Amino acid sequence: MDNQEQQEQNKEQHKRRVRYKGTHPRNFKEKYKEHQPDKYADTIQKVINKGSTPAGMHISICVDEILDFLQIKPGQKGLDATLGYGGHTSHMLKCLGIESHKNDKNDKNDQGHLNGEGHINSLGHLYALDIDPIEIVKTKKRLEDMGFGPDILTIIRQNFGNVAQVSEEVGRFDFMLADLGVSSMQIDNPERGFSYKTEGPLDLRLNPESGVSAAERLKDITQVELEGMLIENSDEPYATEISKAMIQSMRKGKPILTTSDLREIIENTLQFLPADIRKDTIKKSCQRTFQALRIDVNSEFEVLESFLEALPDVLAPGGRIAILTFHSGEDRLVKRTFKRFYNEGIFSEISKDVIRPSAEECNRNGRARSTKMRWAIRS
Repeated sequence: MDNQEQQEQNKEQHKRRVRYKGTHPRNFKEKYKEHQPDKYADTIQKVINKGSTPAGMHISICVDEILDFLQIKPGQKGLDATLGYGGHTSHMLKCLGIESHKNDKNDKNDQGHLNGEGHINSLGHLYALDIDPIEIVKTKKRLEDMGFGPDILTIIRQNFGNVAQVSEEVGRFDFMLADLGVSSMQIDNPERGFSYKTEGPLDLRLNPESGVSAAERLKDITQVELEGMLIENSDEPYATEISKAMIQSMRKGKPILTTSDLREIIENTLQFLPADIRKDTIKKSCQRTFQALRIDVNSEFEVLESFLEALPDVLAPGGRIAILTFHSGEDRLVKRTFKRFYNEGIFSEISKDVIRPSAEECNRNGRARSTKMRWAIRS
């Protein structure tokens, strides 16, 4: 091999890192600093201070409210039904006492026992579920780096609708959390197709290795079925107009394959609206339409219903469950199920009203604004 060939081969092997374009890069992949929070902590904090979520991250919502209710104690067994980025998980693990330290490695107390490095290992254990094959690997590594190993944390790739199967193997839980929101790192990644704001395949699957994408789902759908989906899953006021336009586009040989394809149809369909409300209404209709499709392709209502119906059998006596919902359909289902179990004597107490994030938290994290928290205590 001559020198010229060697130089050409070296050029092919070496790819320079994509650098920030300007002070505010818009492309998800260009935000390499935000993808490395440990290395660029200052940059991460600046993004958060502006009320935004750094790329590849997820800011946990209602942490204080959740912990205040769950009242986690060392030695308990818990479940984070929706692991996601692992933010809630890490806070719950800390409540189990596993980050406590002792100078005397031979010292013991009633909360646990010491490992070889002088850390107190709680006798309790936390289990966490997630079906996202992409993010679960990253989160497991992130939590391990924080010191949360398999001795106190077990991560299972499983749909939380199958919580009864998990409980059959590990026993009942003293505390449980289910955060029903889609994680920010999923929304922001254009390759996942969750957001109308960026170009990407219209996928919307929480587990891209299973089921069909939203684009595939739309190929054989009827207008009546699509309209019903938009109404039931997201209360879309323009469900009739949007569903007709989507079906007409596909009948004319223009399949809806990307996020931009769907956004453009919605934008064109709602041009009849008055100019003063058009932009904001189109934005909300895009959000609702994407939400409706996501709920459908992931069977989210069916999964949530299976989870809720399993609660009497998976919660230990006195066990506590907190659920975060993000739209009216979810909240109605949780509220109705909690009330039924309370009337049947299965729950000794349920939240009378929803708990919402503080105004300060909403200002800091805009994605918290639609959050509703409900809780229940097993008899």
